[in-house]
Amino acid sequence: MPALTVEQILKDERAPLKLKVVCGGPSLKRKVVVPDANRPGLALAGYLKHFRSERVQVIGRGENNYCQQENPKTLFKNLNRMLAKPDIPFLVITRDLPAPKIVIEACRRAKVALLKTEMETAQFVGELTAYLEDRLSPSTTVHGVLVDVYGMGVLIQGESGIGKSECALELLKRGHILVSDDAVNVIHKRGDTLIGSCPEPLRHFMEVRGLGIIDVKLLFGIGAVLDRSRIELIINLVAWDPSKQYERTGLLEETISTLNVSLPMVRIPVSPGRNLAILIEVAALNQRLKTRGYFSAQNFNERLIRRMRKNAKHADS
Repeated sequence: MPALTVEQILKDERAPLKLKVVCGGPSLKRKVVVPDANRPGLALAGYLKHFRSERVQVIGRGENNYCQQENPKTLFKNLNRMLAKPDIPFLVITRDLPAPKIVIEACRRAKVALLKTEMETAQFVGELTAYLEDRLSPSTTVHGVLVDVYGMGVLIQGESGIGKSECALELLKRGHILVSDDAVNVIHKRGDTLIGSCPEPLRHFMEVRGLGIIDVKLLFGIGAVLDRSRIELIINLVAWDPSKQYERTGLLEETISTLNVSLPMVRIPVSPGRNLAILIEVAALNQRLKTRGYFSAQNFNERLIRRMRKNAKHADS
């Protein structure tokens, strides 16, 4: 399971959380494994039955005021019970509010890091959740070329030398957008969504056999590149084999699983003279129709069956 330590979050320059340490020490080694935050209002009052201790605990204005006004002995007892949970990552006080002394003492005793941020509570929770989702979501790297075609992320895959990069280059000339060439980082986000991006060293570059490495952003302009895109369709390029039968009607729908997410796949045989870029454009448009509930092949098949039944009925009469 992916995990981040509190120390890693503090040192990450990409983290837009504006965190400062109130007390930490060895507790900065604690791990964050869940991309969620929790407002521990009921826990501070002593109710721990459904306390989500595995989440980052966020103390906003309401919780902070409660800590200032509650009986110190009662609050200290409740804090000790709350912080005794072994999987608490850390506590955060938002809006740059002063940390109550009892909270600091309880965190030091339980060896749980206490941090502060100047951000508003709702804004911090949103930024924290987005950041943790990006860092903790299941991920993998796949071989292929990711292109944004008509606003749909299309992952082109196939054996080495089949023509993936050349196909992507033709799509670029036709006004579509490159996300990544050769290697694609894939992250599984909530809602069974796969987001593809390019590894940093390869960003905006493409390798084309015979030409070498080209800079897509400089050649085609800033509008020809995209940092990331949702993957919604996989195109599998295969070498044409006359002895094999390929799908002719489109009634047979293939899927492929990546990070436990099933994606539609279209298998396109490659042979001299086929314009793969146009075929991928049509495949993307056809997939968009399917997501809206219209299946061209099924519609044609149903019309054909109705016509056959009508002709058979006339023949019987």
